[in-house]
Amino acid sequence: MSSPEQLYRLLKRPVITEKTTVMSQQNQYVFEVDRRANKIELGKAFELAFPGRKVARIRLITIPGTIRRVGRHAGRTSPRRKAIFTISGDPIELFAGA
Repeated sequence: MSSPEQLYRLLKRPVITEKTTVMSQQNQYVFEVDRRANKIELGKAFELAFPGRKVARIRLITIPGTIRRVGRHAGRTSPRRKAIFTISGDPIELFAGA
């Protein structure tokens, strides 16, 4: 995955919770990311999405799918992956007011 369009698709959406809001004050931002992406690709995608920001550290968390039941029918949710980006420099304005 080397083209900018492919890199940009690796970041699916930001995870906004009380905990991630506190983390954003320490220049740490959490995103749900593509399960197949590695740290190098995710770092490039983050720096492409937020120009002028340098990624200092990336931590990956894989959340396995769980079994959900509705009545007597059981199903499985899809596994997900989150990435915690620690950046150096100024905070991101999108999350600064949160």
